[in-house]
Amino acid sequence: MRNLPRLASLFFAIACLTCNSEPPPPPPPPNVVLILTDDQGAGDLSLVGNDSLHTPYLDRLGRESVQFERFYVSPVCAPTRASLLTGRYHLRTGCTWVTHRREVMRAEETTLAEVLRAAGYATGLFGKWHNGEQYPNDPLGQGFDEFFGFSGGHLNNYFDPTLQHNRETVKAPGYITDILTDKAIDFIARNSRRPFFCYLPYNVPHSPLQVPDKYFQHVKARGLSDYNAAIYGMLENLDDNIGRLLHALDSLGLRENTIVVFTSDNGPNGERFNLGMKGRKGSVDEGGVRVPLFIRFPAGGWKPNLTLRPLAAHIDLMPTLLDLCGITPPDSIHFDGQSLTPLLDGFANLEQWSQRLLFTFPIGRRLSPQPGAVRSDRYRWVLERDSSIHLYDMTQDPAQENDLAEQLPGLTATLGDAYAQAFQDVSAGDLQPPPIP
Repeated sequence: MRNLPRLASLFFAIACLTCNSEPPPPPPPPNVVLILTDDQGAGDLSLVGNDSLHTPYLDRLGRESVQFERFYVSPVCAPTRASLLTGRYHLRTGCTWVTHRREVMRAEETTLAEVLRAAGYATGLFGKWHNGEQYPNDPLGQGFDEFFGFSGGHLNNYFDPTLQHNRETVKAPGYITDILTDKAIDFIARNSRRPFFCYLPYNVPHSPLQVPDKYFQHVKARGLSDYNAAIYGMLENLDDNIGRLLHALDSLGLRENTIVVFTSDNGPNGERFNLGMKGRKGSVDEGGVRVPLFIRFPAGGWKPNLTLRPLAAHIDLMPTLLDLCGITPPDSIHFDGQSLTPLLDGFANLEQWSQRLLFTFPIGRRLSPQPGAVRSDRYRWVLERDSSIHLYDMTQDPAQENDLAEQLPGLTATLGDAYAQAFQDVSAGDLQPPPIP
C-alpha cells in the first residue's frame, strides 16, 4: 500500500493534463477537383448502358459518387462555364454566346476560384477557359494562380498544340488530353500539403476529331462510323486520363479529403446514343442540356452509388462547393443556384425541392427571349426560335413526342409567365461585348 499516494498523484496529474489539453484540431479544408468535359452527352458513358464505348474509370467514379440523374447546363460551352464558375445564369455574367467576344464573362463577377483563393486555396486551371482571352477577363484575372491551356473556345490541333502557361506561349509535346492531365497531376502534387482547387476543363470530345490512332482503331473495330469512332476514341482516352488523375489522388493520400466533381458543358455534338432524349448540343430540349453529374467526397460520409432525382443545375455547383468547404460567400454575391448539400446529406425538404423551376436561356449573337425553356419536376416548357410554344410531360413522355400545350393551357401560360419574368430579370444588365482591354 506504500505506492498508493504515488498512484494517486499519477492519476491526479493525468486528470489535470486531460482537463488542460487542447481540443482536437479541426479537419483540414477539403480539396476540390472539378472535371468538365466538352460536348460529352448524358449517354456518353458505358455506365448508363452505352455499349459502343468503354469508360471503366468514369464508371467507377460514378459508382463511388452521388449521381444527379437530372442535372442541367446551358446548350453550349461558354455560357455553361460562366454559370458553373459564378453560380449565376450566364446572361447575368455578360456571357451570351461562344464567339465575337460574347463569350466574355465580366471581370466584376466573383468566381469560385476567387473565393477559394481568398480562403487560402491554391488555384489552378488546366484546359479550356472560353470566358475571355485578355486580362482581367482571363483565368489569371479571375482567380487562378496558375493557368495552362487555352483561353479561346477552340484548338485546331490536338497533337503538339500551342498553349498558354500563365503569360507565356508554349509548344506542348503530346496529345492534348494527356498533356492537361499531366499538368493537373503536377499541380496537385506540388500543392498536396495545402488546400487546392484544380479546375480541369478538358476540350474533348469537341471537334476537331483528332485522337491517337490506337484509340480510334480500337473503337472503329466495333463497327462504328468514322465520326463516332473518333468521338468515342477521344472519350476512351479521356477515361484513361481520369483514371490516372484518380490514381494520383490515391497515391498522394488525398482521396478521403478531396471533393471530385465530374460533369459536361452541354449535350452531345452529334447524333448518337443519348438516353432517348430529344435534342443535342445547341438545343433547349432535354437532350441538349441534361448531362452527367458525379460528386465524390469520401470524408462527407455519403452513401456511394446513390442516385438523386431532384432537379439540379450548373448554377448550384459554386454554392455547393463553398458549402462543403465551410466557406461563407461574400455578401456581394447573389446566386441564382442553391447548395445541394441538403440533398447530399439526406436532410432536404423534397416537397419544397420539387417546386423548383430551372430555366434555359437563349444563346446567340443577337439576344432575344427565344429559344428558351423551363424545367419543372414533371414538365418541360419550350419556346422555339420561331416563337412556337410546346409543353411536354417528361415523366410520361421523356422523348418529348406529345405536345400538351393545347391540352394544358393554364400550365402552359403559368410556365410561360415564369420564363418571361426570369428572362427580364437576368437580361437586365449590360449585355454588349466589352471592349478589348
